[in-house]
Amino acid sequence: MITRQLGKDFRVGEVGLGCWQFGGDFGAMEADTALAILEAAVGSGINFLDTADVYGAGRSEELIGKFLKQCPTPVTVATKFGRAAEVFPDHYSEERLRQSIGAAARRLGVEVIDLLQLHCIPEGLLRSGEVFDWLRRAQQEGLIRHFGASVETVDEGLLCLEQDGLLSLQVIFNIFRQKPVIRLFPQALARGVGIIVRLPLASGLLSGKFTRETTFAAEDHRNYNRDGQCFNVGETFAGLPFEKGVELAERIRDFLPEGMTMVELALRWILDHDAVSVVIPGASSPEQARANARISDLPSLPEDLHHRLMEFYESDVQAHIRGRY
Repeated sequence: MITRQLGKDFRVGEVGLGCWQFGGDFGAMEADTALAILEAAVGSGINFLDTADVYGAGRSEELIGKFLKQCPTPVTVATKFGRAAEVFPDHYSEERLRQSIGAAARRLGVEVIDLLQLHCIPEGLLRSGEVFDWLRRAQQEGLIRHFGASVETVDEGLLCLEQDGLLSLQVIFNIFRQKPVIRLFPQALARGVGIIVRLPLASGLLSGKFTRETTFAAEDHRNYNRDGQCFNVGETFAGLPFEKGVELAERIRDFLPEGMTMVELALRWILDHDAVSVVIPGASSPEQARANARISDLPSLPEDLHHRLMEFYESDVQAHIRGRY
């Protein structure tokens, strides 16, 4: 596994593991399956895990904590604060932040949180900056090692970059969502802030496995949040209408180099951007976790292919993206 710098202090494998699915928001997952996925991921060189307090109301953190008790190698765990019902959208306070940090640490079985990220909190709160003072005090007191922010828009990311001590930004970035390349990534690089990429496969669209007839479980966000009914529509299918996303994914097959799968193309494309520190695809099976890790072994894509995929995004994709971006 090739490693990259995450901010100024962490060195992590360039492919990590997103752990949203352990909470059940993609359908129910047995604890044994989650633990097997974690074991396969770490055994394949993955050493960065991303979770949140709201993934299954803490279940994802609890499963990671159980795994960490017997994990043979060091692993960096990033979690998040800011979307639980008791704080979102307008009940934030330093005390609630501290309570969240304590609860997450207990579930993870750690004394200090490696990386605490703000979890897509309202832009006004980011703009006022007070929440970053809370994070700095928590860091100074040894409750967290570092802090970052998961954001929904480029403008929110630029606001966060103004804050001293920010280690990382987590953004939606994939072949269907290329806007951060121009406005956000150069600024992050200049400030030494790491980029964590979520939704690299656009909720599975870029795996190329879906058809218009594909259905999802009732508890899967790809069913209940398809049009942004419960949270930002951009978190599901990258903001594309499902049927349009399936159509566009089919057209990406025309760009595939010989012998490469859709998933390999989508993840390798992301890793070819220097600003990216780590990409965090999820996995529903141990084999999927191992396959994701192997993306690190693939060579970079040709420059002309990057150029063609950018043109495809500009001419055929971006006009269909919904939601804040």
